[in-house]
Amino acid sequence: MSRRKPYLGLAAAACAAALSVAACSSGSSSSTSAAGTSAGNGSSASASLPTVTMMVGGINKQIYLPYQLAQSLGFYKKYGVNMVLSNEVAGGVGAETAMASGQVDMAGAWYVHTINFQLQGKSVVDVAQLSGSPGERIMCATGTHITSPTQWKGQSIGVTDLGSGTDQLTQYLAARYGLKHGTDYSTVGAGDGTTMIAALKNHKVLCGMTTQPTVAALEKLGVAYPAFDLTTTAGVKKWLGGFTPTAGVLALTSWVNANQATVQKVVDAIVATMHWISTHSAADIANVLPPSFVNNSLVDKATYISTLTTDKSQFLPDGLMPSDGPGIIMSISKLAGIITGPVNLPATYTNSYAIAANKALGYSS
Repeated sequence: MSRRKPYLGLAAAACAAALSVAACSSGSSSSTSAAGTSAGNGSSASASLPTVTMMVGGINKQIYLPYQLAQSLGFYKKYGVNMVLSNEVAGGVGAETAMASGQVDMAGAWYVHTINFQLQGKSVVDVAQLSGSPGERIMCATGTHITSPTQWKGQSIGVTDLGSGTDQLTQYLAARYGLKHGTDYSTVGAGDGTTMIAALKNHKVLCGMTTQPTVAALEKLGVAYPAFDLTTTAGVKKWLGGFTPTAGVLALTSWVNANQATVQKVVDAIVATMHWISTHSAADIANVLPPSFVNNSLVDKATYISTLTTDKSQFLPDGLMPSDGPGIIMSISKLAGIITGPVNLPATYTNSYAIAANKALGYSS
């Protein structure tokens, strides 16, 4: 994307190529902000903005940092929406499930769930794409010397949750190397952070797919090492066969159609955040995020900045779905045995809101 002269009046592009708007404000307002900075508490001007609730599948993970960064930068309000963020709880309802059941308006979750829901008869659409690679690493227990998925035979592999994006990716990677899930190996829901660390340390799993800051904590403790890198361009091409869009902004298609102006405001804020990420350092990002995200029991700030410097390229600068991304995710899902029927792939995502946002922000391809 190249920078053009920006202009004001972002809301003017809100419903380009949209149908008539049935409603532009959310009916849900009971969620709490994940970082303790709930939007909409303040000025009368703020109170007049539409409120949107979004649950994120691990808001303090580096792979999901744009959702909170947009809040910390004040971009949601700047572009006309009160955003109330919440975080999914380990062992509780997943972000994508909460969205699909109407508990929240949007989910910060992986694109692949749009395909999963369509197979279940629910229409969910990805309205903005944040990353072009999973940002995950498969950590294997120290001393195991794992270099190929073929060595998983007869073993248990840790994933965030059964049925999650990490579960599907693990199954896909194993299938590429001739392993059959449930027969040759099994996947175990090991969560992240302390629960993933405990699973590897206590030999409940041989390897586990996880992200920062858990990766850094595992290395610091000497519990595990990164055997498979799914964060770099070289890594995803080697292990997954190409760029794999993961973190996105998901919502029920019916909700999007009924709230198109509000959706545009959310995407405007997200796209502005993605451009901000691409033009700022890892240290700049860490300085804006809540202190508890970058300095906690798993990681200190210096390590957080170091790991983010390495992994920052996973984030897309424009919020647009890569043209070949959905097809690659379909291939992953098919090989992993997830696809059980026909899929209308174009219905699972739209670039219309991100295109309008980039145009309004002064960017062009």
